[in-house]
This record gives sequence, structure tokens and C-alpha cells, in this order.
Amino acid sequence: MKLVLFDCDGTLVDSAALIHETMRRTFVHFGKREPTEAETKAIIGLTLDIAIARMDGKPHVDAEATEMMAYYKSLFSVVRQDLDFQEPLFDGIREVVDAIGAREDLLVGAVTGKSRRGLKLVMETHGFDAYFIVGRTADDCPSKPHPAMVTECCDETGMDAKDTLVIGDAIYDMQMAKAAGATAIGVAWGYASVEDLNRAGADHIVHHPRELLPLIGGF
Repeated sequence: MKLVLFDCDGTLVDSAALIHETMRRTFVHFGKREPTEAETKAIIGLTLDIAIARMDGKPHVDAEATEMMAYYKSLFSVVRQDLDFQEPLFDGIREVVDAIGAREDLLVGAVTGKSRRGLKLVMETHGFDAYFIVGRTADDCPSKPHPAMVTECCDETGMDAKDTLVIGDAIYDMQMAKAAGATAIGVAWGYASVEDLNRAGADHIVHHPRELLPLIGGF
């Protein structure tokens, strides 16, 4: 039995355009310099308040960052309703999730910097509800790279970290996995470079979702 934990943004779904536009509008609203898309991608995976503070050049979350986070959350669904800002699955993800979900010896979950509401929307939109039996979000745990998201999913499912795979596109995912004692698998189709993923401790790097199957085993 293995536990397979997926990051969401940049791993399952391509949400960079949606996140960046919402972030851009938030920074403009508060009279700040518009962030670049590269700056936005660099913080995807962090809890939102920490991400905003870091993008604003602050060493820690302050009252303004908290206020900006609240504004971002109020704006996100508005931006998402624009047909140009959907959260599509990366090519090949559906086939892999379908294959993993059909296996009785594999448990599937999500560990994400999204809110609980945001993760639920992605799961419902893409019909993954039946597969993902456990999940931790920014509403539940400290921000990545703290290992709590992984360790709590392990505790809930009765699994050991050594039998857990964490699949993500960010350095924070790799660092979180290693801190928890899980296997870290970096995906090259997301928002961090392969070099950064390797430096963060990735045990494996995959360039297409189908490459995950032999690493999980039994395929």
C-alpha cells in the first residue's frame, strides 16, 4: 500500500494565468508595483499571506499583507469566471489519476497551498472527488515547506511517510516531502526549473505525467 500526494497548482492544473491576474489586480488595487509573471510563479505553492508578503519584499506577514490576502480571495472567483482564466488539467494528468485511482493498493490525496474551497472546486470541476480521499490545504496546516500537510495525511490514512510519494512542481513541495520523510518527485511541466527542484532535494524528476506510473510501481 502506498499513499500518493499531489500538489495542485502547477502539478495537476495550470493555474498560473489565473493566479497571476488575480495577484496583479490585488497589487494594483493597493497602489503597488505590478508583479511580473515570473515573480508570481516563484511563490505558487506558499500559503497566500506568506506569498503576498514575500512578493512585496516583506520579511514576514503584516497587517497589510493580511488585508491584501483578503482582497485577493474576494477577487479570485471574479477573475476565474472569465473564460480566459480557467484551471485546465495538464496534458496526461487525467489518464494518470484515473489509473492510480483504480488501484486498491494506492491511496490518493492532495497537499496544496490553495484554500479548502479552491481545492474542492478543482476536484469537482475535473471529477476527481472519488479518487482523492485525503487532503490538506492552506486552511488546515502551516505553509509549505513545513511537513505538516504530509504528516497529517499520513496520520489520517494510517500510512508511514516512507511509503508516501509527494508529487509537486515547486521547491517547497520537495522540501516538504524530505522534511516529512517521504519520497519527493518533481514535475518538469510546472513553475520551477528542474535545476531548482534538484537543489531542493527531489528524489526523481519526471517530464510527462506517464513517467509517474513506473515510479509509483505496479504498472
